[in-house]
Amino acid sequence: MQIVIICGVCGRPGQPSGSGLFKHEKHGSLKKTALFDFHRQHGGKMVEFAGWSMPVQYKESHIASHMHARQHCSLFDVSHMLQTKVHGKDRVKFIESLIVGDVAELKDNQGTLSLFTNEKGGIMDDLIVTKASQGYLYVVSNAGCADKDSAHMMAKVKELKATGYDVDLEFLDESLIALQGPSMVRVLQPGLSDDLRKLPFMTSTLTTVFGIQGCRVTRCGYTGEDGVEISVPCSGVVPLAERLLMDDEVRLAGLGARDSLRLEAGLCLYGNDIDENTTPVEASLVWTIGKRRRQTKDFPGADIIVPQIKAKPGRKRVGLVSTGPPVRQHTPILSPNGRVIGEVTSGCPSPCLKQNVAMGYVETGFSKVGTPVQVEVRKKMVDAVISKMPFVTTNYYSGQ
Repeated sequence: MQIVIICGVCGRPGQPSGSGLFKHEKHGSLKKTALFDFHRQHGGKMVEFAGWSMPVQYKESHIASHMHARQHCSLFDVSHMLQTKVHGKDRVKFIESLIVGDVAELKDNQGTLSLFTNEKGGIMDDLIVTKASQGYLYVVSNAGCADKDSAHMMAKVKELKATGYDVDLEFLDESLIALQGPSMVRVLQPGLSDDLRKLPFMTSTLTTVFGIQGCRVTRCGYTGEDGVEISVPCSGVVPLAERLLMDDEVRLAGLGARDSLRLEAGLCLYGNDIDENTTPVEASLVWTIGKRRRQTKDFPGADIIVPQIKAKPGRKRVGLVSTGPPVRQHTPILSPNGRVIGEVTSGCPSPCLKQNVAMGYVETGFSKVGTPVQVEVRKKMVDAVISKMPFVTTNYYSGQ
């Protein structure tokens, strides 16, 4: 099998570029998803994100959009994310040579959040891997890391194929939309033959959605609410989005609401909260490392990461709650006596809690929930408290 790369915007095959990703057809200086005109028609305010023109919000306020997702149902365009299929009988061995998760133990159509790691134990990206019953792995990773991730995977494929491995990659630029919120099932179920009651969190099915064939529906999301992500052929994404918006409870939401929703849910943003200088242990993501993988120690950086699990790292990702002016990325975190002990990586006012929430890294000795700290905002000290995450209760569907 050859590497096949299809451009979802122009519909034509592409070629790998020097960076390792296809040369996507550009419209102006930024790449545009198949929903670009749709966003503009619906009042989307477009901004640059990871080289793409994406909606940050629509006509309603950021807070109203955020609360609508918590109370009803919101539709997000996440087509900028990298979607990859991994083929071949050695596909599991291939992916496990790059990530910390236990993919071999997944059941058909089950997925897991995992991490690409480097030899120093740092996190190269976070991703979701699904073991599709059709005989391939379906991988979704971040738009901002697309070039890096694709080059990383292609280099490993080349290395392994030289030793006789049977593995190939297929990069997809199909559309990807997320339908998130407590009304998701009521909205989506009429368009599915599959019973959503039998599709728990982090499972997936290849199906037809409101008459559009070839859609992959995965019960997951980036909001903390019950929801799905739907990979759909670009030719069908506008009709599908319009059909979903026919329901009075569905509204479009942009990157602004997506960011505050994920922060309330305690979910990391790559490049802010995790990066190549952060280990999974420091990031409080030990749960992503499979038990078998901890024993075999055969993933990149294992010789650093596994001992750190027992020894405890010098710093740890924590949640913070504060009042007063909101804290933002790079805000210093100080001990009660004024010593700098860490830094905020993400922060915003919480529409649900009516107070400021943030996450960041502090010295491990200050990481216990309830520990009082201070944050420096505009050269003034503001009281804060280490808080457990998620900040709001998540509503993932675990099954009947």
